Amino acid sequence: MIKPRVKAPVISLRILPSAMTVTAICLGLSAVKFALDGRPTESMAFLAVAAILDALDGRMARILKATSRMGEEIDSLADAVNFGVAPAFIVYATLLSSSRIGWIVVLLYAVCIVLRLARFNAMLDVVKPDYENKYFVGMPAPAGAIGAIGPLAAKMQFGDGWWTSEIAVVIWIVGVSLLAVSSLPMRKIHTFAVSPNMVPLLLVAVAILVAASILFPYLVILAIIIGYVIHIPFAIRTRRFLAAHPEVWDDKPRQQRQARRAIRRAQPHRRSVMRLGLRRPGS
Repeated sequence: MIKPRVKAPVISLRILPSAMTVTAICLGLSAVKFALDGRPTESMAFLAVAAILDALDGRMARILKATSRMGEEIDSLADAVNFGVAPAFIVYATLLSSSRIGWIVVLLYAVCIVLRLARFNAMLDVVKPDYENKYFVGMPAPAGAIGAIGPLAAKMQFGDGWWTSEIAVVIWIVGVSLLAVSSLPMRKIHTFAVSPNMVPLLLVAVAILVAASILFPYLVILAIIIGYVIHIPFAIRTRRFLAAHPEVWDDKPRQQRQARRAIRRAQPHRRSVMRLGLRRPGS
């Protein structure tokens, strides 16, 4: 009698996103280990790879149609570990271990990141206008992690200085913590529109960024931090304009910019007319 052949179990690709998230957690905790061992370069490298995996696992889950409630919970826990706990330990081990208030400061940072993640999850089911989906409320956790290790990157690039002093590091970490729990709008990078004519230039810029990350990693981290901080006032202004002008919500980004420029040019003329109208005759 011929026995039926039993097929070997096949591991589905649907597990890949969760595997990437678990790998990111391991890398984040390994970053802490390297920081405690006095190896800050490897620590920041592992944290960067963990951030890249965090950015890819959600997209991979949507591509494979493998989204699940368990995967969402794992992803949230991974964000808390990689962008809250890990940077706090790295900064404490490398810059604030001898500070009397250093532990309090890094605890503040970790708690603020966790609160920011909790608020983000709570707002997922809130119905919002389409333009609101282009903005984070407060600094996102990955950006907060990059910002937190900014003083360490400056130390590795330029050595010790005022930027590594206790007071400077404390003020910086407190500032990053407050940005994370603030209500300031931060633009989501993937919502920026790029015209087809700019795609070749964008690819060249990506190639330059990758090369610079290999040769000058600490300068790239500092440049990313500076660029992100500079974008905040523009994000606030753009979101304020969209909130006040619902008639442009359905327009393309280019049309919205044109409408904003037209309104801005019309405002000085409107103010001058109002001043002339308030003047008394013969004055």
